[in-house]
Amino acid sequence: MNFKQIIMSFLTFSVLSGIAAPSFARDIVHDAEYYVLQAQHSEKWAAEDKAISKKLAVLEEKFGQPPNLIHIMWDDTAFGDVGIPQVQQVRGFKTPHINQLARDGIFFSRMYTEVGCTPSRAAAMTGRLAVRSGMYNIGMLLESHGLSDEEVTLAEVLSKKGYATAFHGKWHLGDIEKSYPNNQGFDEAFFTGYNQILSLNTIQAEQGNASMGLIEEILPDNKYKLDDTFVTKAWVQVAEGSKGGETLQWLDNTLETYEKIDPEAQKRTMEFIERNAKAGKPFYVANWPMMSSFLPIRPKNCSRARSMLQDGLQCNVDVFVGQVMDKLNELGIAENTLVVVMADNGPMSHNSPPGTGFAETIYRGGKGDFLEGGVRVPAFAWWPGMIEKGQVVGDMIHITDLFTTFARLGNARSQIPTNRVIDGIDQTSLLLNGDTYSRRDYTFTYAGPQLGALVKGDYKRHMISPDPVGEASGIPAAFYFLLGDPREKMPLMAQTIHMKSSFNRMKLRHDLWKKKFPDRAEVHGVPWTGIANATPELKELAKPRIGSKQLPFDPLEYVEHLDELPFDRALDPSM
Repeated sequence: MNFKQIIMSFLTFSVLSGIAAPSFARDIVHDAEYYVLQAQHSEKWAAEDKAISKKLAVLEEKFGQPPNLIHIMWDDTAFGDVGIPQVQQVRGFKTPHINQLARDGIFFSRMYTEVGCTPSRAAAMTGRLAVRSGMYNIGMLLESHGLSDEEVTLAEVLSKKGYATAFHGKWHLGDIEKSYPNNQGFDEAFFTGYNQILSLNTIQAEQGNASMGLIEEILPDNKYKLDDTFVTKAWVQVAEGSKGGETLQWLDNTLETYEKIDPEAQKRTMEFIERNAKAGKPFYVANWPMMSSFLPIRPKNCSRARSMLQDGLQCNVDVFVGQVMDKLNELGIAENTLVVVMADNGPMSHNSPPGTGFAETIYRGGKGDFLEGGVRVPAFAWWPGMIEKGQVVGDMIHITDLFTTFARLGNARSQIPTNRVIDGIDQTSLLLNGDTYSRRDYTFTYAGPQLGALVKGDYKRHMISPDPVGEASGIPAAFYFLLGDPREKMPLMAQTIHMKSSFNRMKLRHDLWKKKFPDRAEVHGVPWTGIANATPELKELAKPRIGSKQLPFDPLEYVEHLDELPFDRALDPSM
């Protein structure tokens, strides 16, 4: 099938409807579904874009540079847990600064993400669904996996247009050298390769059985132990580096160091903002907090909820958001700075450690689910003088859209690659014009490498069906009306079976476009190479303790085959 045939295939809807097809000049390649919308709204959107360009030009003339961009993203929070004081009263905590930011800007009621930390972070950085970049697996200790250097990140796009770029906090996009943020376009980086489970990779956690079998030096000798290569011996908890410079391990792997990560990341972000504001240079900074520890030992509880999530939000993230807003006002650059704050996915409602406080609210499901509770998150945007106050928008927006929108605002659209699908849509019109101005009415949610669900407007179809018999016979009860059934407990068959073909066409267009632009395979390698101050134990990761002469195989050969490990393709949407 050639390029023209694929275009004709996914524009079936347009042809049947008599809608003129859009021109396909060399430009950003979006998912097929976008072109169905563009064909119907291109004239309206072009007029909006013309007015937006004028408004942005006035702002740039006033400040002498394009707007600054700040993205603060924390973990695992249910929609409603932040931004709605009434829900917080029930849940036993407060986030007054974030709630004020929401009141002074936009409250997104339909911000969609990916199903987990690593996929969502990859989506934000590349503007692509995680399945396209091979980043759908959640990275854990010595994952030997990471973001490919062939992906183009937002930092790379904005750097080419003169932006200063910084990353501080939970990166979670790999432990291989090419995936480090300072090797992915950031001028400076202070980052973790993994998630909050690092707090359990400590002596204190081993002592309390919150971790088992990792810190062997505090365990009694096991006379039955035969294999001394099975347990992980070394890793990097947090690293720092600069573009083109060295990457260093920062401090050590203790719980004391873990507790210092967010304060240090926040300090560096504030210094970065002030330094570039005074230098008159536009900046983009991502601060993604660790938020709290999985180890339920705290000198003092912060919130009434006495849990990791609520304490981390109330006394860490919320305080930091307030400090950022105050600093921007103090420096006189608030009007020229867009701030987006949000969660990366829904609550860790499956298998969460004790004392974490995760729970479903309005929507069913959580982290790992393609249900709304897993991918519909609290999210807000603040831009004084540019975003009208007090908005609650009902439009759909996706985490990938931040990539394309930030690039547009930074005059960097021309730096977005055109040889791959960019799922992110420019949502500048939604930011500046408000409710009903989104250019998206669809999402594709993947469960790992498998398509889990489709959303179109107010309707949703589970592709991993709760009704396999019906699916096999062609009459599945897998359709949901989200306004009437936000918990996806009442699948509709007779009332919505007419949508079966419509969703099939949507999926086929998506799949046909993938043939032209295939998903990238996962990228693997030896973890934590290129650390200038590496300990001897860390260096040993690249030198197996058993040499090849002692084995009938290469002891590092497994790295090249990690993508062959099975991924559960029969996930139940209720887990």
